[in-house]
Amino acid sequence: MRIRFEMGGVSLEAELLDTPTAKAIAAKLPISSEAMTWGEEVYFEIPVKAAREKDAKAVITPGEIAYWPDGNAIAIGFGRTPISQNGETRLASPCNIWAKALGDVKTLKSVRAGTKIEVKKLS
Repeated sequence: MRIRFEMGGVSLEAELLDTPTAKAIAAKLPISSEAMTWGEEVYFEIPVKAAREKDAKAVITPGEIAYWPDGNAIAIGFGRTPISQNGETRLASPCNIWAKALGDVKTLKSVRAGTKIEVKKLS
């Protein structure tokens, strides 16, 4: 399944992975929320509660779309956060990777806190 994130003038498509978290999020789509930022990360609360999966990780590759169990939020890291070391993209705590961006996540650099976010199914 493919989805689209719309954040102000920025649009990012992603493909869902076959994970319990992806299934839980897909079941709640469409989702509307408000962006928060933390360094080069956009995150936002969603109405999904999912447990931390066994392969959850804090250091991600830009393009991996994460679910943050500690905050019931989607986290999209695209560069350094305040706790990153040596150029890595480090999220606040281990997150479930549930989707893969199909476009350049660096376009999220222009998204500001408070921007309305829509997440919709494409197929």
